[in-house]
Amino acid sequence: MSKILTAKQIYQADKVTIKKNNITSLDLMEHASELCFNWIHNRLQGNPLQIHIVCGTGNNGGDGLAIARMLKKHGYNTKTYIINCGNDRSTDFLTNYERLKELGDWPIMINCDSEFPKIIENDMVIDAIFGIGINRAPKGVLKEIILHINKSNAYILSIDFPSGLFTDKTVTDRDSVVKAFQVLTFETPKLAFLMPENEIFCLNWEVIPIGLDQEFISQQESNYFLTQKQHILPMYKMRNKFSHKGTFGHSLIIGGSFGKIGAVTLAVKAALKIGSGLVTAYIPKCGYSILQTAIPEVMVEVDTENELQHFNFKTKPTVIGIGIGMGVSDKTKKGFIKFLKENTSPLVIDADGINCIAKNKTAIELLSENTILTPHPKELERLIGSWKNDYQKLAKTIAFSKKHKLIIVLKGANTTVIHQGKAYFNTTGNPALATAGSGDVLTGIITGLIAQKYSPLEACLFGVYTHGLTADIAMQNMVYETFTASDILYNLSNAFIHLLAKPQVDNDKK
Repeated sequence: MSKILTAKQIYQADKVTIKKNNITSLDLMEHASELCFNWIHNRLQGNPLQIHIVCGTGNNGGDGLAIARMLKKHGYNTKTYIINCGNDRSTDFLTNYERLKELGDWPIMINCDSEFPKIIENDMVIDAIFGIGINRAPKGVLKEIILHINKSNAYILSIDFPSGLFTDKTVTDRDSVVKAFQVLTFETPKLAFLMPENEIFCLNWEVIPIGLDQEFISQQESNYFLTQKQHILPMYKMRNKFSHKGTFGHSLIIGGSFGKIGAVTLAVKAALKIGSGLVTAYIPKCGYSILQTAIPEVMVEVDTENELQHFNFKTKPTVIGIGIGMGVSDKTKKGFIKFLKENTSPLVIDADGINCIAKNKTAIELLSENTILTPHPKELERLIGSWKNDYQKLAKTIAFSKKHKLIIVLKGANTTVIHQGKAYFNTTGNPALATAGSGDVLTGIITGLIAQKYSPLEACLFGVYTHGLTADIAMQNMVYETFTASDILYNLSNAFIHLLAKPQVDNDKK
């Protein structure tokens, strides 16, 4: 998994890289700046738009000055500014300041009483004021220039980190943070980019590898990871020639109530579609004809007429997914708690299963180790209580997961799998998944993967990744608004094809 490191760890990685490679910090800055310049140049291709490079006086400002020099050398229409308000100037900043002046480009000093430059909507702003080290909200002229940049509606590109944003805690003054359309961040992802509350400050971001020492990074402890294709692909379990349906387990999906049979139908279809050898649905009688008609490949057992009450299924499952569309009536809650006391199968608990537990917190103690809960934010709040910000929400969820030895799949943008004190942020998916039934399908997918002997953690990581990938693939021919949960099922095969496809070779580069 791609580690998400703290600011302190990244500074240490810089020092180790410099020492092991016998280079200077200025050499590393030049290399990082050149990579950023290449990113910009590949997209602008000489476009004559006005580019404003706004620099602080630390090393992030040094990056900005180096990029300004490279843009100037390639004929771009640049104006460079330095916020000159008594801040200390780093050695590398001063060197790049002199190098830029040698080109005949003297940066414009923005003093405490200076007028700010005119920036219009069609311009580009490169933000190089602050990097990842800031831990206090900018004030005075620093805040004012950030407000001025944000109000311009220009295209804002932040180098390494949006100025004013904190790496690992919520911001205290949201007006003092640059609202970057694009961030080019160095070497590793940053936790701040994955917090919903920070979306406005880092709408898009990309990691630029700058060659920091990988041995050092591999030795660093982290509780946060980013899951990408290269991490998910090795989990895939190839089917062999002599396997049969019994090889791939038996998923039991328990859920549904009058008017909510569609939810359990989606989950059942998902468990089947992801490859579970056998699938049984346990539902109220009112859903019997619906399930038998809609999905002829699955078996059906029933409870009372309109709701679940007895949970007296005869199936001997490999894994159980439970709670989808189940309701929280008194009889259902009572039967559900009785089920938890007697159950010995691995569990994936969603929706009303989580709500039933939230209404009877002692039920948590009935859950075996590595039971999976798949809450959306409101269900999570009922379970662990409210939070003040996204950092606190993450910390409380991790603590809850660790205390009760559960796996939590926290649904949302960058759906997060939390296990044994660690959080794994997913990288697939888009707003199309914000649609009714999407979570029901995810529960079925995870259940079906466990049936096929994926470990609970693997099932969550692999399931969340492929679930999101279906929406990414679908958006090649659709728009967010027309996407439905059934489209996840339709695109599951394409998700597997995409995951297993070998990278295309560019013949021109052979």
